[in-house]
Amino acid sequence: MKDAGTLTVCTTGDYRPFTYLDPESGEYEGIDITMVEDLAERLGVEVEYVQTTWKDLMPDFLANYDIGVGGISVSLERAEQAFYTEATLDEGKTPITLCENVEKYDTIEEINQPGVRSITPIGGTNEKFADEHYPDGEIIRFEDNNTIFDEIIAGRADVMTTDASETMWVANEEPELCAVHPDEPFNFSQKAYLLPLGDEVFQEYVNQWLNMAENDGTFDTAKEPWFG
Repeated sequence: MKDAGTLTVCTTGDYRPFTYLDPESGEYEGIDITMVEDLAERLGVEVEYVQTTWKDLMPDFLANYDIGVGGISVSLERAEQAFYTEATLDEGKTPITLCENVEKYDTIEEINQPGVRSITPIGGTNEKFADEHYPDGEIIRFEDNNTIFDEIIAGRADVMTTDASETMWVANEEPELCAVHPDEPFNFSQKAYLLPLGDEVFQEYVNQWLNMAENDGTFDTAKEPWFG
């Protein structure tokens, strides 16, 4: 990595507030983008981004990239194939819907009903959660995670269950939408960064950097623009 002068970063670019590829500027932004650029600066290397999708995240990362970032949830399936850093966030899945429907969709039982349209991006932990918990509801699998919340606003979907952090960001951006009990999610999950399996030296370095960043204000500075 240092010899090559680059930190190769695998990210989807479609999951704000963590990672977003601006189609007009061609530039990445987000909490994890700011963080990984800080990591590269401390390493004295340049960042090279490689865009992936949630469906292809692991095979793309395993094709020899240094780090995977962008709101990546910790799972045992992924942990069999890669190292994780220490967790960057503790949270869980919670609904987001039109503000007028918050009490209508605040439990799994209410969402898991015939005729309730749950929208989810294809691939990743949101789709797995919907498949597991909403077998009696209608699941809409949607390709574009950047515009998925517009489907709820337009009335083409009723609710989406996703990470609490994303629901809080969306609710801050879209006044029609409300996060449903983000402080009391349906389950527990963590986010972290992916690292190459077996590279204990790099894992230790990145964990030490994370510890410093969480205590010297770097991480708080990265989060501040996204949550209002």
